Amino acid sequence: MAKGVHGSSRVLGAVLVVAALASAATGCSESAEPDRGAPAPAAGQQARAQEQAAAGALHAYVERVRERRAARVLAARRWGLAKPPLEAPAPPAVKPKITTRKGFETDGEDLPPVFTTVPTKQKIVFLTIDDGSEKDPELLRMMKELRIPYSAFLSDYVVKDDYGYFARMQKSQEGGVSLHNHTLNHRYLPGLSYKQQKREICGMQDVIEKRFGKRPPLFRPPYGNYNEDTLRAARTCGVKAVPLWASEAFPDHMEWREWDRDLHPGDIVLTHFRGKEDWKGTMPDMIRRVMNVITAKGYAVAKLEDYV
Repeated sequence: MAKGVHGSSRVLGAVLVVAALASAATGCSESAEPDRGAPAPAAGQQARAQEQAAAGALHAYVERVRERRAARVLAARRWGLAKPPLEAPAPPAVKPKITTRKGFETDGEDLPPVFTTVPTKQKIVFLTIDDGSEKDPELLRMMKELRIPYSAFLSDYVVKDDYGYFARMQKSQEGGVSLHNHTLNHRYLPGLSYKQQKREICGMQDVIEKRFGKRPPLFRPPYGNYNEDTLRAARTCGVKAVPLWASEAFPDHMEWREWDRDLHPGDIVLTHFRGKEDWKGTMPDMIRRVMNVITAKGYAVAKLEDYV
């Protein structure tokens, strides 16, 4: 969806809000007891005053949108992006129903859904970052300046040396960055017993709640591998959904799950907290590449928790 379309819809929304406020003001003025000591304003004067108030509110809203866009353009240049990221549309009033992707089912019933794509027709994707070994402060600054939403799936064995970094991440953006469960020790879960899996998942739920104040509803199994015991344990630990991924981002390339090697509306994009020790680049290098791909294909990045 083009950037201009997103902007137009937001401006239209502002017009409707202003109109509603003006209508409410009219209703209040009609029902209120008139001041008998002063003459009531003429109907034409009242209408003009309402029009001026509506025009002023709309002008202020448009100016704020322009300022945000200008700041994003400057940030895109500063961070070396080919184009500024596109603005995501407003999230739906009702979240879509998430079901397990065909072929990813187990025999169990009423288990958290496992999916790689959120059902939506909007040209949006969701950015998720796993593990937590690399704690680059430049990533936090880059994502804040570009206003790119993302979700982190953390493993305790690599985050426990600096919980403070992820606490800063959590508060680094307007609306916050959500921190979710990627197990305590990043083990291959199908090779563990139900009891061991439950400890890995529930244990990380406890860590996130203690350190960051909220028990997360989302869980991603290490390597994307799971069995029925995994999902039963996750449900017991309070997990509501299990997002996997449709594509994976690296500093020098993209990898794709689907045969057409392309993005689709609602796709979940995976990447990792890694740096030059593991990659051919830094985390800002990775963000630069994946955002260039996403934007060039006409997609915006939306916040996963607004849809799941």
